Amino acid sequence: MDESAKIARALRAPMLPAEAGEILREADRRGMLGSGVLVVGANAVPAYAIEAGGFIRAAPDKTQDFDLTWSAPALVDGQPLWAMLKAVDPTYTVNFERPFQARNAKAYEVGVLCAPSRAATMSRLDQPQPFSLPEQEWLLKGKSVDRVLPCRDGTTARIIAPDPRWFALQKLWMSVQAKRSPLKHGKDRKQGEALLGAIKSDMPQYSLDCGFEADLPAELQPFYADWKSRTP
Repeated sequence: MDESAKIARALRAPMLPAEAGEILREADRRGMLGSGVLVVGANAVPAYAIEAGGFIRAAPDKTQDFDLTWSAPALVDGQPLWAMLKAVDPTYTVNFERPFQARNAKAYEVGVLCAPSRAATMSRLDQPQPFSLPEQEWLLKGKSVDRVLPCRDGTTARIIAPDPRWFALQKLWMSVQAKRSPLKHGKDRKQGEALLGAIKSDMPQYSLDCGFEADLPAELQPFYADWKSRTP
């Protein structure tokens, strides 16, 4: 793995930030990946690139923070999330202006989101308490991506991210939402369109067939139809 990481750096392969790698390794050791948390946001893009067998150059993957979505299907007692973050860096504290976010002494931020259907499965004792968003429900659908990626400090980490089809369409939906910062709309659109293109050309394991189309909720159908109409 060390040799592969050196090769990956030389090739400028898709990579994760060192800070994200530390969190993912600790979450993996504790059995939380997939069963408790999924990686969302720009840090998921390198996993999709590896899943596609190369690069998704048009999809921005640079970010200064780390976003997780709480995915546990049943109530988890205690403080597993907080214990995991504290094991990585004891300087993590809850950002009381944004209580769904933790921040360490270097100002690295970890945000925790969740779907409304999973909001009650995290203990009230755990922290940071996730921010519930209806659109996070889409990221629980389909088949998640499970990959090992190199990190920018030469280490490696396992990552589990949502089904790329649902991730891409959620990004396109977010690109026009008034509640989303306008500064992020362009990045959302680029990520969504580039990822759908990569799925179509290089991820046959994630079919964009009639069955998938039939499962799309009304909110996402226009975005998929628009992308499909512009795709050769």
